[in-house]
Amino acid sequence: MSEEEEDYMSDAFLSKIQDVKPGVSMVRRVKEAMKKEEQQKEKNIKNRQKTYKEQEKESREVALQSSISNENKGFALLQKMGYKAGQGLGKEGAGRVDPIPLNIKTDRGGIGLEELKKRKAEEELEHYRQKVRAKQQNETKSLEDFRSRVRTEREERKIEGDLRRSQRSCEQLDTQKGITVPRETWYWPKVNADDEDEDDDHEEEDEEEDTVELTSFDKLQILTSYLRGVHFYCIWCGTAYNDEEDLSSNCPGDTAADHD
Repeated sequence: MSEEEEDYMSDAFLSKIQDVKPGVSMVRRVKEAMKKEEQQKEKNIKNRQKTYKEQEKESREVALQSSISNENKGFALLQKMGYKAGQGLGKEGAGRVDPIPLNIKTDRGGIGLEELKKRKAEEELEHYRQKVRAKQQNETKSLEDFRSRVRTEREERKIEGDLRRSQRSCEQLDTQKGITVPRETWYWPKVNADDEDEDDDHEEEDEEEDTVELTSFDKLQILTSYLRGVHFYCIWCGTAYNDEEDLSSNCPGDTAADHD
């Protein structure tokens, strides 16, 4: 090693190097950059020209905070009529003291827009209430119709059951008296005979076309009347009485409701 070159491991070389902690210089540079940025922002705000609206707002606030001077013609007239600064308006001074506050309109809506919005909201609310009431009425009507339909179906099933019982009783009682042919074909239960001729089927169809079709309720009334008059029998009591007097005395009536 030459004498001109310094040994980097020697004490003389190491003493020339500053003892700097890791990261300290970096933090200092970041803080200085942030400080310069804040100063630049403040400078920009000061140098920025205010907009017309901002200038107008500041002028209005300054004017509202300052009292009316004697040079104002309106104020001078009030003083001639006896008004004093700080006194309420009116003959007895009971009126307002502070000026009427300004309500600056900032949106682009025309005069009466708020009232129109309020009226429209009320109309929409009323329309919604009408829809709710109509829905409730429809639901109530549907429920009533369903209940009525269920009652009707139940009554029809009961009538059909009473009619079948009456037909079986009629066939049995007629047979006991030696009657081989029912007064009407539907007085007895239907018999499914597969061996009947087609001619007999056509004859029966022709007879059915000539007769007036009766409902199950009509058939039940006619058949029960026949059973009571001929056999002194009541299907709801399930009893064959001795005679008409015995039937009228001991049977509650000639309908199912009389036996409930």
